[in-house]
Amino acid sequence: MLNFFTTSYQKIKSALGKTRSLLGKKIKNLFSKPWEEGSFDELEKILYEADLGAGCAGEFTEHMRKFLKKNPSASSEQIIESLQQNALTILEAPSRAVPTTPAGSDPLVILVVGVNGSGKTTTIAKLAKLLQSQNKKVLLAAGDTFRAAAIEQLTTWAERCGVEIVKSLPKSDPSAVAFDAITAAKARGIDVVLIDTAGRLQNKTDLMQELDKIKRVCSKVVPNSPHEVFLVLDANTGQNSIDQAQTFHQFTPLTGIILTKLDGSAKGGIVLAIYKQMGIPVRYVGIGEKAEDLMVFDPKTYVQALFESDEK
Repeated sequence: MLNFFTTSYQKIKSALGKTRSLLGKKIKNLFSKPWEEGSFDELEKILYEADLGAGCAGEFTEHMRKFLKKNPSASSEQIIESLQQNALTILEAPSRAVPTTPAGSDPLVILVVGVNGSGKTTTIAKLAKLLQSQNKKVLLAAGDTFRAAAIEQLTTWAERCGVEIVKSLPKSDPSAVAFDAITAAKARGIDVVLIDTAGRLQNKTDLMQELDKIKRVCSKVVPNSPHEVFLVLDANTGQNSIDQAQTFHQFTPLTGIILTKLDGSAKGGIVLAIYKQMGIPVRYVGIGEKAEDLMVFDPKTYVQALFESDEK
């Protein structure tokens, strides 16, 4: 078990390497010399560049201003530790998104949403693989019928992961795919159904109607489903991901976020901005291309990796 957490930390630390060069290293350098009022302006800039967002960066800066007034001789290591504690306060706050749970032998139904290009379809496959490792029987539903490529991609991943898939022809009704998938899952004793959805945002009215219809159909087959609604976000989009989250949350209340491509961005601080502005928990993070590179999000591991400086 200890080896598992050590490995997880090293993976997260490696993924956040670009962000950490903006945070841990720069903050440590900033406060390794006597601080002054201008130090706080520089701190806010560093935090903003790591994509914590203006509001979150301002709150962290104010926290540090109060901390240093009480502890004027604090070392740079103590300053980093104080920032980590403040980050954990945000990440461990109660979430406004409260998922439901399936009754009896009904499968857990997870609706996965997100814009095209966010890594949504690949992430669904990785989540299926992760659930399999937890001894769960998983079924995929290729509900992104708007793109034939999405159906083909999910089919390929299903074969690669050895999980069942329910699909239909391109342009067919995605809610019908969801209905067939959940019905099949109940008959086959499946534990979890993962439903892919279209990722277009150009016409928000169509998207809202489509998602609403899928949810209604899900609840007819399994009451109170979908039990979870996960939004897949690309960490590279930075603050634009907040806009995406707000749009989808309007149409269908989100219970969790999956943040992909965390390893390719200097914007790892976006996790804190999402929590602060949306109150929706990040449930998983993608830190690589391999199937096993989707990990359960752990706030303590994330905060430690985010702020730690490679310099000793």
